[in-house]
Amino acid sequence: MPVPPQEEGTTRRQLLQLLRTEGDRSILELSKALGITEMGVRRHIQTLERDGFIQSSLFRQAMGRPSYRYSLTELADDLFPKNYPHLTLDLLAELEEQDGGSEMVDKLFDGRRGKLEAKYRERMTDKSLGERVAELASIQNAGGYMADWELEPDGTYKLYERNCPIAQVANRYRQACRCEERLFRDLLGADVERTECFADGGQRCTYAIRPDPQRAEAARIAE
Repeated sequence: MPVPPQEEGTTRRQLLQLLRTEGDRSILELSKALGITEMGVRRHIQTLERDGFIQSSLFRQAMGRPSYRYSLTELADDLFPKNYPHLTLDLLAELEEQDGGSEMVDKLFDGRRGKLEAKYRERMTDKSLGERVAELASIQNAGGYMADWELEPDGTYKLYERNCPIAQVANRYRQACRCEERLFRDLLGADVERTECFADGGQRCTYAIRPDPQRAEAARIAE
């Protein structure tokens, strides 16, 4: 019996949950466990395979024809609850409680900023400021920040981040915000001012970006 459209999302979640808890399964096994037809299972499998959440492998049996078994991909791992922010906060709090802990926390964030700058520096080479802003938005989008940008009539670029994947950390440790702002300045070789911030109760993080000849020259030399 076909699954009604309003129930498809629930069935797919159940299918993913089943593969998460029970491991790889065949179409027949999934059909029995979910209480739907094999045709219905195949339809959901095709959608989840297309989206990159499920993969198939050919299973050869001692007798009979080979059959396919289905399992979750690494991408599907992100669909299940995580406790990373709380773990990070606990570790930072533990570090902060040690002698000189506040300074160590500062160094930790600054070290992360330095590594990100080194990682993305090459992507800014031989680009205009507008191209660098667009590249930075692409980098942030890949990190889940839902970033976009625009050019104002006065020549100011505005970069918007409409999501903050590290919001819980940034709310407690503002070093995260300061290091991001400095990272943007160094990567763009421009004057960067944060004018709105999630951690301050804003609806998004907004950066005003303006040309800075001195920074641009320093960035060129660093390249």
